[in-house]
Amino acid sequence: MGHRAGMHTYAARLRRRARRARTALRKSGVDYFRGDGSDRLALAGLLLTIPALAAGTLVDPVWCAPPVLVLPIVAGGLLLRPASLLGLYAAAACALIVESFALGPYTQGPARVTPGTVLVVAACGLFGLLIAQFRARVGVPWRRGGTMLFDLRERIRVQSALPRLPQGWHREMALRPAGGQSFSGDFVVAARTHGGRTLEVVLTDVSGKGMDAASRSLLLSGAFGGLLGSLPPHGFLPAANGYLLRQNWDEGFATSIHLVLDLDSGDYELFSAGHLPALQLHAGTGRWEEKAAEGPLLGVYDGAEFHPVKGSLRPGDVLMLFTDGLVEASDRDIAEGIDRLTGEADRCVAEGFQGVAWHLIEAVAKDVNDDRALLLLSRRA
Repeated sequence: MGHRAGMHTYAARLRRRARRARTALRKSGVDYFRGDGSDRLALAGLLLTIPALAAGTLVDPVWCAPPVLVLPIVAGGLLLRPASLLGLYAAAACALIVESFALGPYTQGPARVTPGTVLVVAACGLFGLLIAQFRARVGVPWRRGGTMLFDLRERIRVQSALPRLPQGWHREMALRPAGGQSFSGDFVVAARTHGGRTLEVVLTDVSGKGMDAASRSLLLSGAFGGLLGSLPPHGFLPAANGYLLRQNWDEGFATSIHLVLDLDSGDYELFSAGHLPALQLHAGTGRWEEKAAEGPLLGVYDGAEFHPVKGSLRPGDVLMLFTDGLVEASDRDIAEGIDRLTGEADRCVAEGFQGVAWHLIEAVAKDVNDDRALLLLSRRA
């Protein structure tokens, strides 16, 4: 019995040790891929590849040429910290020196260490060091940087999605950043409030475009999403204006339009902060009407007042919100751009609403180097 109990105790100890080892290995792996762990393992692996590559060069310099040393140097620029990278560079330099002595002067034949080889390896090392220093300064490792940007892009996309509307309503939205990039200075936040009876939508155009405005757009979209529905409609833009003023950005202004739509009656209010007017298509007359509210830019001065304009969407009516990238160009004024937009909208709406917003951007502002956003709301007849 005592022997059997001892065996059970020994087996239990082994299981505990194995479990602790697995936990420690998993934690070190997670820390490494997050950028928090040590890079000693990666450094050791790359240091071992250098003598292996150097030996291959000495054996067959034609198939394993001296410039092959750039491979561990490039990998080191992605994996290692700047201090560790210097040690890797020293090992690569020693390998080049050994190869140059063993293979002989480059003037005596091909597949030798030439001045061009040294320049290529040195240039790759310099670029790798710059990349490593940038990663160290930002604090985002290459292993997580792309994932983080992808996650940010998806969060912006999800946050910009319009909520489902009750039967009898249709919505279309399209957002295209400048230069075909993934991040934009235009963004939309939307929510259904008051028990789902009210749709609130905020379309904002941050100063700048593309990646230059993306960081401010991301910060503002999160803040505006938190404010929307937490304040009465008339308090949203003053709160957003105060938030921008507290940031003290050099380019801290933005334009914004805030729609508050009663989904039961179709009545709405529009609040504007220096934004372009909305356009309403009246089904009875077939004409577009500008709905322009009064209000200054966000982030310009404190105590700004925003006065709404009211309207109502009847069956068959359409309301269109958009940013200046769709109608503003250097060779024409905004009025001409709006006329072109409404003309294209008449043709698209007549063919049906599926994909209308995207087709409108393609039709009127396909090659414009500016952020473009368009939102259409329609009440079915």
